[in-house]
Amino acid sequence: MRTLSLSLLLPLAFSACKKEAVYEPVCTEPTAVSCFDDLLIDLSLQDAVSNGRVTNTPDGDGWVSTVDATAGGFGNSANNPWVYVKFTDEGLARVDITDEDALDSMEWHLAARRFILRLNSGASGPSCVQAAAIANGDYTALSAADAEGATFFADDYYTESCDMINDSSGLPGSPQVALAPWWSYPGCVATTDVPFIVRLDSGRQLKLIVDQYYGSGQEQCNSQGAPGNDGGEYTLRWSFVD
Repeated sequence: MRTLSLSLLLPLAFSACKKEAVYEPVCTEPTAVSCFDDLLIDLSLQDAVSNGRVTNTPDGDGWVSTVDATAGGFGNSANNPWVYVKFTDEGLARVDITDEDALDSMEWHLAARRFILRLNSGASGPSCVQAAAIANGDYTALSAADAEGATFFADDYYTESCDMINDSSGLPGSPQVALAPWWSYPGCVATTDVPFIVRLDSGRQLKLIVDQYYGSGQEQCNSQGAPGNDGGEYTLRWSFVD
């Protein structure tokens, strides 16, 4: 009788014992977006699908993803739709959906247009994606342990009377979204190097940092307050922290 050697049996045994991670969903059903009509106007939502490019490059256990959220360039964003994406094991994937349909969909996690990054939760969408800013955190060193005790926020930027709460940039029409700490405004869109832990509706968590907002010239904005070129050409670094 033919027998398998111990060296062959051990990998088979370990393989049989290995189980896929199981996540506890945070939510499974969509929730109606509050201030729906105000949102359509305040964020100039469009009945159109963005063709903004999304690319991915492996980065260790994670990804460096670029998102074209230029939306027609400076001064034209109000007439162009948002780019919708979701985080997957194969990288950041674009979700082809109109702004209006996105308000009823749990298929997307993040939406981008110019300098605003929305999460699918609260006022921005019907799901429950939330983020915790890890002040003074080091993106590379972040792990699932950093989520313990962290305060997670949804995109709640409307008052009960549907008045929009603006962020601290001083720019009009810039809501206080959960990911707002990624940037500051010294006369241009500067990156702050603040990393986040993002909790998806599925219960999975990932770490995220915005490396660049401009296609080129980000450093001159950060150090000199001079705008770069191609605003809205995001470079995101992220990785699941399971």
